[in-house]
Amino acid sequence: MSKLLYRIIIFCTCCCSYVANAQINENDFIPLPIQTIQEIEENKLVDEAYALYNNDEDLKSYHSAHRLIKKLKTSKAITNANLLLAYYFTKKTLIDSSLYYTDVVLKLNTFTNDSLRNRFYGLTYNLKAINYRNRGLIEESKKWHIKGIEVSQEYKETDLYYTHTHGLAQTYIVLGDYKNALTMFKQCLEHADEAEKVYGSYINMATIYSELKDLDTSNKYLNKANILCKEDNNKKCQAIIALNLAANYQEQGKINEAVSFYNKSIIISDENEYNRIALIARSDMGKIFIGLGQYKDAELIFSSGLMNAIDLGLLNEQTVIYENLMEISILQNDYENAFKLSARFYKIKDSIRQLQKDKEINELDVKYKTVQKEKEIEVLQVENTNKQLKLKNQEEAMENLNLQKEIIEKQNENEILMLNNSAEKRNNEITLLRKDQELKASEIARQKEMKRITLIAFLLLLIPIIGVIVLYYQKLQTQSLLNKKQREVSGQKIASLIKDQELKLIKASVQGKDQARKRIAQELHDSIGGNLAAIKLQFGSISNNNTKLNTIYQQLDETYEQVRSLSHNLTPKKFHQNDFIPLVKEYIQNIGGASNINIIVSAYPEKAINSLNEILQNEVFTILQELITNTIKHARAKKIEIQIDIIDNVLNLIFEDNGIGFRPSDTKTGIGLANIENRLQEFKGVLDIDSHPKRGTIINIEIPNIHEV
Repeated sequence: MSKLLYRIIIFCTCCCSYVANAQINENDFIPLPIQTIQEIEENKLVDEAYALYNNDEDLKSYHSAHRLIKKLKTSKAITNANLLLAYYFTKKTLIDSSLYYTDVVLKLNTFTNDSLRNRFYGLTYNLKAINYRNRGLIEESKKWHIKGIEVSQEYKETDLYYTHTHGLAQTYIVLGDYKNALTMFKQCLEHADEAEKVYGSYINMATIYSELKDLDTSNKYLNKANILCKEDNNKKCQAIIALNLAANYQEQGKINEAVSFYNKSIIISDENEYNRIALIARSDMGKIFIGLGQYKDAELIFSSGLMNAIDLGLLNEQTVIYENLMEISILQNDYENAFKLSARFYKIKDSIRQLQKDKEINELDVKYKTVQKEKEIEVLQVENTNKQLKLKNQEEAMENLNLQKEIIEKQNENEILMLNNSAEKRNNEITLLRKDQELKASEIARQKEMKRITLIAFLLLLIPIIGVIVLYYQKLQTQSLLNKKQREVSGQKIASLIKDQELKLIKASVQGKDQARKRIAQELHDSIGGNLAAIKLQFGSISNNNTKLNTIYQQLDETYEQVRSLSHNLTPKKFHQNDFIPLVKEYIQNIGGASNINIIVSAYPEKAINSLNEILQNEVFTILQELITNTIKHARAKKIEIQIDIIDNVLNLIFEDNGIGFRPSDTKTGIGLANIENRLQEFKGVLDIDSHPKRGTIINIEIPNIHEV
């Protein structure tokens, strides 16, 4: 079953691109209220980021979504941007990061439109189920698929219903319920609008038949799926099919064919960074090495795979690898190592059991099956009721025919009487209308005279009032201009004072650096220079005098200690005694208080950033000082946002202000930016400036391979 669990869980990540496409086209089937211009523009920007993701430009899509989250104002656009980040991390099998952004989407999903809100629930529940399945928490994955089915049924979301049905069928395979799994996959095949669901169902059905030892049927479904995958140019699907074919050939004892397909799967996976598929393929090759008695090669492959499984947080894969390593140790009679590995194996097993909430999940499963049965019973009851109603309707129809005859006869009599009454009524109405017209004519004449008199009186009163209002308005306008000029003068004075204060802070910092340099020069001249001169004289008069040699050695030791002390003084003490991020926040708090600029700093993961090399921390701190100084001097900004992240061994620094901006192509690079670029060259860093007049400035800095610094 562990081998089956490997092969069936891996396909769930193929659904990510489909879900992203469904999200982009959601306006096609969800009625939306009238959108503002800002909502339309922001939704367009998010759609462009999704287009990058669907075109396999994952990194560009990630950076675009990350920048948009800082700028977006409308709730739907913000929610979609966070959902895109969840898709990105799910595709990269970064489970914790993906779960973080799915939780953010659930918190933001407060739309008044019930259909839109429940669709976001369905998409998010599917991502949660995929991540928990990747981690090996099958019952937790099952819970979220059942929730997704309930939400999609409520608002008749057909595509999401079959997406969750497909995922639930995979769960039933892992639980050994092949009958229910096959039934659900056949339902998905009927929903043939999405090619990915079709070949996904073929692959999983092939896995079931492989587990049932019907390998010919399994290979037939895999070949059908492979044709569709090549037409759709789905590389991940091709890698999975190669993995399954290799497993079938291994089961049949065709080792050469199995190794060939494993290598094919590994090549596709490595080229496209499908880490889990490559891990499974290498693990299965390790089992082949065990069968061939090549224990060292097998142990090397499994040990490498274990490190990858731990990095990716894949609990189920860790248990399978520990189990195989135990088998290798036993075959080599290394029972001590086998005992240690078994302890780790059971520790992971206990962790999986503790994370799964069996009671809640089983209740949801029972609830889902109960609802399904109740619906079937209701359908049967409705059919029986309809049959009874048809019989009653036939009897009532005969009675109604007889009653209709009697009613028609009475209606004819009533129509004759009504015609006579209507003729008399019309004559009376004509007489009354003539009298009313005469009365209305006299009343209209009287009202016209009254209106004429009232209008003349009103005009006589209105002329002096208009004159008074004009004089008062001119006075208010004059006073408003005076107040505006006074405010402009006051604002200029305040801005001038703030500038002076900021420049004083910068000058004080520069003077402090100059004093430090003077002190270092004085130390070098007075202490180390004097010692070296004394040592030179001692060497001039040296012979075989041991006393002078001891004196020289003592002076060398003193000079070494002075150099060591001086080097310690050169390194900022704060970086030895405190973490990096708290120091940055303390510095920014001081600057913000002195300059009245709102500065926001965020860092993730903060612990990893604090553990970076002190030289790199010192350079990043200096770059931040230079960027803040430039903003204070030139940008006239009221707000600065700074974000520091570590992703894939790359340090990302995003510096954004809401100042006056500039055109980078029309502006000559200043000393400050030149200094930053020189510092980044040492670490092979990249500086990117995005600025426009009146739209602020965004500076993006990336420093690769930070753990090698």
